[in-house]
Amino acid sequence: MNVPERLRVAGLRPVWRALHERLSSGHQVSRVKVTGLADDQQAAVADLLGLDRYPGPSITIDVARLEGVLGGLDVRTVTEQLIGPLDDRRRRRAERRLEREALLDWFAAHPVVAAEPALLALSAVRAGRDLLEQALAVLAALPASGRPLAAVAADVTGDPHALDEGTRLSSLVLKALSVLYDVPAPEDAQARRALWERAGVACDALSTTVLVAGLRPAGHSALARVLRIWDGQASVITLAQLRETLEVRERDVWVVENPTVLALAQQRFGTSCPPMVCTSGWPNSAAIRLLRSLPGARLHYHGDFDGEGLRIAAYTMAKTGAEPWRMSVADYLRALADRPPGDLPPGRVTDAPWDPGLAPAMRTHGVAIPEELVAERLLDDLA
Repeated sequence: MNVPERLRVAGLRPVWRALHERLSSGHQVSRVKVTGLADDQQAAVADLLGLDRYPGPSITIDVARLEGVLGGLDVRTVTEQLIGPLDDRRRRRAERRLEREALLDWFAAHPVVAAEPALLALSAVRAGRDLLEQALAVLAALPASGRPLAAVAADVTGDPHALDEGTRLSSLVLKALSVLYDVPAPEDAQARRALWERAGVACDALSTTVLVAGLRPAGHSALARVLRIWDGQASVITLAQLRETLEVRERDVWVVENPTVLALAQQRFGTSCPPMVCTSGWPNSAAIRLLRSLPGARLHYHGDFDGEGLRIAAYTMAKTGAEPWRMSVADYLRALADRPPGDLPPGRVTDAPWDPGLAPAMRTHGVAIPEELVAERLLDDLA
């Protein structure tokens, strides 16, 4: 159908857009309100409808009257020609509702859910059928009698990484396990590991590691002897090796966020490096377990001065009892004055529990200070 040029003028575009929005609702439309009309658009509307004056910035148009001035053309057809195909949101909502109801019926009737009615609580989770099927298949395979997590994932899904931390499937299965065992949903790596182990899954304690330097613990455990042989050199400790406490001779243990700081400490101090632990960003369960397994040691933590760094610091201190180390507002402002040219934004900054003034100062200045930029000052403390 050819739409006359008089209906294609730019001043009438708000009318056709408003009609397109209303007609796409799926409901019967007898009137449409058009707002925000500029003077030229008011003139175009007045000309179209045969008004004796401008309608003003807003007008409610009777659809029947509009069709009367279209010369026998259909409002819906003209609108589609000028704006594009109409939607039917009412029909789509009804279809989605029916699909959701069918999914819930299928879920409730699934043998795993029928055997464990508590799993009906998962019906509130917005997940597709494929993901729910995989999650229920994993639950059906549990308890896993000590099989590693990657092996369980491979057995059920064909992908050994399907249950890796952070995947939607892993999150859904862990939520289901928390429902089955009537425990809070896990909020950190240790809680997730504990939940998997309760379901008979042997988590991969070999690939979860923590970087250390300067540790020369006393005692006769294999780990203590190996660390003494390394004589303070940088070492990687696996979670599997952290089976008992480590008695460090030194009173203070220095904890950093970034491996570069630990590497610089090794360069400066060599085999005289003080005891150091690197979380490498967010501390994993190996880092947390190590820091908790150093009885009598005073832990000092430093990380990046940015939004994520503050959250990592707060988490590490809360989980291990570490104290802030050069992480005050005064330390931030001093580092800010010494920084090289160029501003790095700090991202979303949340409050620092150990210093109420730190987060406001970072928000005010809007500059992040990576830990590497203050590394030499940190190493001076160690010296």
